[in-house]
Amino acid sequence: MHMKTTVASLLAATMLMGAGSAQAETLRLLTWGSYAPEELVQKFEEEYPDIDVEVTFSNNEEMIAKLRATGGAGFDLAQPSHDRIHAAQLEYDIYKPMDLSKIDTDVMSPSLLEGVKANTTIDGEVYAVPHQWGTSGLMADKSVAPDFAGWDDLCDPQYKGKTSMRLKRTILLGTAFAMGEDPFAAYADLDKYQEILDKVADKLIECKANIKAYWKGGDDLSAMMLSGEIVASETWDSTAYKLFNQNENIVFVPPKTGALAWIDTFALPRKAKADDAAYKWINFVLRPENVTIMSASTGAIASVKGAKDLLPDDKKAAVNAAFTDADIDNLKFFANIPPGVEDMEGKTLEKIKAATGG
Repeated sequence: MHMKTTVASLLAATMLMGAGSAQAETLRLLTWGSYAPEELVQKFEEEYPDIDVEVTFSNNEEMIAKLRATGGAGFDLAQPSHDRIHAAQLEYDIYKPMDLSKIDTDVMSPSLLEGVKANTTIDGEVYAVPHQWGTSGLMADKSVAPDFAGWDDLCDPQYKGKTSMRLKRTILLGTAFAMGEDPFAAYADLDKYQEILDKVADKLIECKANIKAYWKGGDDLSAMMLSGEIVASETWDSTAYKLFNQNENIVFVPPKTGALAWIDTFALPRKAKADDAAYKWINFVLRPENVTIMSASTGAIASVKGAKDLLPDDKKAAVNAAFTDADIDNLKFFANIPPGVEDMEGKTLEKIKAATGG
C-alpha cells in the first residue's frame, strides 16, 4: 500500500494553500488484498498528482460490516463481489447508484457487464460494474493425486490427512453441488436450503480425518501444497495459478460439478466524498497496460474484452493448464444472496468448527 508521510502531506498541503490551490483530494479504497498494487498506485498518483490514494484491504464480509457500521461513510470506492450488493443495499442502504456515463464501459466484456448490471440493478439504478473475475474450486498435485476431480474427493479416504479446505461459505456450496443439490436454486426456499446445509455440515464433520489443516489465507495454503503436506485442497484459482508457476504438477482443478465463479466489482459507498476520483481510478485500471499489472498482482482475469491475452505469460499458461472450454461453459456463477442466508451459513460453519476444531 502506498502511503505518504504525515509531514510530507502537511507540507504539501501548506504549499498548495499558499499558492491558492486546493488541497489534494484523498481517494479511499476499500478493496481486496493485491487489488491495489504499489506499482499502480504510484502510477495513478503520478498521473493525478491532486489525488492521494489510501487503501484498506478487506473481504466481502468485512466490507459490508464496515459500511453498515458507518451508513456507507469512510470510503470512496468499494469492491464487493457481484452477489454481495443487492441484498446488502436493500437491507442496509450502504451504496449509491453509479453514473455509467463516467465509466469506459465499452472496454468491458459485454456478458460480464450485463451480468453484473442484472445482479445489482435496484429500481432502475445500477449499483456496480465488473472489475476482476475468477473461480473457486480445487487444486491438486497431479503427480500424487492424478484422478482428483471433484469437491467430494477432498473427503476420499485415500487422501486421509492430506487435504485442506477453508471453513467459509464456498466449501458449503461446493459440497452441496457434489451431493447432487443446487444450493442457488434453494435460495428461493430457505427451509429447503437449511436442509441442504444440515446435510453438508454432517458430511464435512465426517470429513475431519482427511483434513491436515483448515487454511485461513493463501500463504498458509501455499506452504502446505509446496511442502507436500497436502496433495489437494479447496482454493481460489489465483492461488493455484501462482503455485503452478513454481511447480507445474500443482494445477487448478475445476470441479466436475462446475467451478464457482465470482466477479469482484466497483461500487460507490453511499456517503463517498470523492466520486470523480473513484471514476478516474476505475477507468485507469481498465486500461490494457494496467490490466496486465493488476492481473499479475491479483492472479484474476479482468472484466475487459480480450482479458486472457492481457494476462502475464505465466498466468496464461496456468489458466490454459486448468480450464478447457467445457469447464468454462460449466461455471456456476454465485447467485445473489437473499436476506438471512449468510446468517444460516454462518451458524452452519460455527457448527462445523465446533465439531472439528477448525
